[in-house]
This record gives sequence, C-alpha cells and structure tokens, in this order.
Amino acid sequence: MLRRILERLLSEQEFLSPYGVRSVSRIHAEQRDLGVLPGIGRALIEYVPGESTSDLFGGNSNWRGPIWMPINYSIVQAIEKFHRFLGDGFRVTVPCLDGREVTLKEIANLLAERLVGLYRPKDGSRPALATQRPFAASPHWQDLLLFYEYFHADTGQGLGAAHQTGWTGLLANLVMRRYRRDIPEFWSRQSVTINAVSRESLELRVA
Repeated sequence: MLRRILERLLSEQEFLSPYGVRSVSRIHAEQRDLGVLPGIGRALIEYVPGESTSDLFGGNSNWRGPIWMPINYSIVQAIEKFHRFLGDGFRVTVPCLDGREVTLKEIANLLAERLVGLYRPKDGSRPALATQRPFAASPHWQDLLLFYEYFHADTGQGLGAAHQTGWTGLLANLVMRRYRRDIPEFWSRQSVTINAVSRESLELRVA
C-alpha cells in the first residue's frame, strides 16, 4: 500500500510539484467529475494551484491545490519514520526519477530539497518572492524573507498571509535535518578552536 501511495505522490503528473507536494492532484485540472457519491450526489473537484477561484469556505485555498507547509512537513516526517522502521531494504520506484528505485530516506530528502527550493535563489530571485519587489530585485532587500501561508504549486510564488513564521518557518528545520551530519562536526571544530584560543589567552595572562 505504501508503495502505491508514493508512486502517485511522487508523480509530477499528479501530486509532486517542483516545490513540494500539491494539496490536490494536478490530474484534476482535466478530470473534475468524481461521479455520483452516496449521500452527496454528483461531485466535482478542481485543481487550483494558486488563489481560490471560489468564495466557498471563506475562499480558503490551502487544500485546493497549492503547496501547504503543514501537509508537506508531516509527509516528510512520516516517510522518515517509515524508513527508520523498514530500513534501506525497502525501496520504491519513483516516477519523477525515471522509475529509479530509491530508499525512503532518499524520498524524504527529495521532498525536503524541493520545499527548500521555494526560497533558494534561482535565476537571480527566489521563487517564493519572484513577483514581490523589492524583495526580488533590490540587493538591500533580497535577504529579508517573507514566510508565506501557502505557495503556488506550479511557480512557487508565495500566497496568502506573509507572516507565517510558524509552519512555514519549518523550512529551517528541514535544512537542519538535511545537513545535520555536517552541523555537529562544524560546531565541534568551532569548540576546539575556541578552547585553543581560551588556553592561549590564559597562558598570556599568567605570563
């Protein structure tokens, strides 16, 4: 079952965007009719990658197609937990990698890298801020980041509220988790350097 779910999740024709996992499959840009559902009647679904085209439910767009960080972060965490249990022997065929088989850890890293790509500079600007001047163009503003509520599933443009340092701030945690092997080593080197400098200063004072 997990393999079947991930095959759809990691298909760029369905859920996988260049910037993370869409909240609705892209397939519903064309296939909107869900048929007749018991107790509901005829049901329709529409893939909307950006701002909502409907005022229903307050016009909320998070779950109609865009990239939403709480969903994506939960998926990355879940896949990492499955990897800890199933190990490297459990491999999945990944459509976006031309059918190559990879481990669950590699899948978690793939998703994390795409999410971080929302704010990674590309062609002179960050996808999440590409249309937001002066953040996209001014050298004085380029490192001042707005943490958007959700993101356009096809372009990565930040949408909704721009102060979501709670769930969108989880990007920093994804960066740390991706490179955590390097971080302890870096701080270990810093600690050795600081201790050496402290001993040298102490010896100078004693002398």
